[in-house]
Amino acid sequence: MASSTHSTPATDAHLQAAIQRSRRLLHRRALVAAVASAVPVPGLDWAVDAALLTRLLPQISAEFGLTAEQIDQLDPSAREQVQKAVGLVGSVLIGKLITRDLVLRVAHTVGVRLTTKQLAKYVPLAGQAAAAALGYAVLRYLGQQHIRDCVRVCQSAGLALPAPTPSKTSK
Repeated sequence: MASSTHSTPATDAHLQAAIQRSRRLLHRRALVAAVASAVPVPGLDWAVDAALLTRLLPQISAEFGLTAEQIDQLDPSAREQVQKAVGLVGSVLIGKLITRDLVLRVAHTVGVRLTTKQLAKYVPLAGQAAAAALGYAVLRYLGQQHIRDCVRVCQSAGLALPAPTPSKTSK
């Protein structure tokens, strides 16, 4: 079966570079989530996770040219291809304004881990370490899933990736 998208070495290199930049960003944010998860203050980790994800997911989308603004700037046929690919992938986050409510709805998919994290952090030392590990794992899981979805959409739609933007070393 022939595909309507053509992959070139340059396109693959751009895609791999976007994946690597996204993974580095994700790793830094997941470390922050781990630290917040270890602090035994009720609800702090949920608030930090939501805040991190509302900024992280659009940054990852931007690496792949998949923010709502970037998609709106595409020509109509490319925009339609991207929208079809988003539908096939089933992502509720690509090309959307990422709100705290949307993030919490997505985080609900890993709710058991989050509940375990809440309970574990009240056990001195070992519990806090477990909560930190779970905090890291949860944020990393959600971020990795979003990266996979972005890659699948780019490949399905044959989307040319945007030029990398200078890295902002934000908090």
